[in-house]
Amino acid sequence: MWKKGLALLVVCLVGFLLWHESSLEAPGGGKMYRVGILQLAEHPALDAANKGFVDGLREEGFVDNVILDHQNAQGDQSNLNTIAQRFVARNSDLVVAIATPAVQAMANATKDIPVLGTAVTSFTTARLVDSDEHPGGNVSGTTDMVPMEKRVELVHQLLPNAKKIGTIYSSSEVNSQLQAESFRKEAQKYGMELVEITVSNVNDVPQAANQLAIMGIDAVYFPTDNIIASSYANIVTIFSSANLPVFPSDETWLKTGGLAAYSVDFYRLGVQTGHMAARVLRGESTPDSMPIEMQEPIKFVFNQDEADRLHIQIPESLRQQ
Repeated sequence: MWKKGLALLVVCLVGFLLWHESSLEAPGGGKMYRVGILQLAEHPALDAANKGFVDGLREEGFVDNVILDHQNAQGDQSNLNTIAQRFVARNSDLVVAIATPAVQAMANATKDIPVLGTAVTSFTTARLVDSDEHPGGNVSGTTDMVPMEKRVELVHQLLPNAKKIGTIYSSSEVNSQLQAESFRKEAQKYGMELVEITVSNVNDVPQAANQLAIMGIDAVYFPTDNIIASSYANIVTIFSSANLPVFPSDETWLKTGGLAAYSVDFYRLGVQTGHMAARVLRGESTPDSMPIEMQEPIKFVFNQDEADRLHIQIPESLRQQ
């Protein structure tokens, strides 16, 4: 009997807390908004997008009138699902989900709460929207897509004699599969072959890197892959030791040994998503009619120290971009 009483007490307490939160007012009156932030994992690109989102909301005046619930799934799918359900139970006014798996978890958890994704390569490939122009559901957001022809052309421009480009990516991330397929097709135009190794978790990455380094490749390309990003600093030394140029898809990776990249600025991408969120919270827009937004312009970034070490010249035409 006492167990049933305790269970009832817990249910009542949870109900009271949810009611209490829903009845909160912002200082000076007005609605207090509840915004959930679901981040897949902790690494520089996603952290930057997170900070940018918060700053973007602040720029739009959402400071004292918003409760931000930051949650990090630590790269675990079950954590994603649990947090997503929690945001739904708390009747969040909006949820921003950072990285493709996080957006997928939220999309599976609710069809009613507005969800904005960021640090997502392709919303359509991940089956999150009907189309980039007309999302059609409760999901929209910003993409970190960079035209693959620019990335492949960059490799060819800096390494005109390269024939084999190695890559490692997660077999479970659809965004990574899309990028590998796109790179493979574009590379053929320059007579280059993509040598691929897939991994299923972070623990597989070091072994895959060591294997790839001895497969006769001329350089390494990394897509915006969350598993790789979580362990990038630990594996780039493997390729540096083998004197292999590394072309990442995220400028934050250059600090640990990458050579050059075309990349979005993930902080600015987060800010852009924050501005979209403000329009939703004000009732000015809904995700179903908000086209997926891209970032312009795409940045060219390079690591001069790494270029010097590898005796690779960065053309002036690229430096001026």
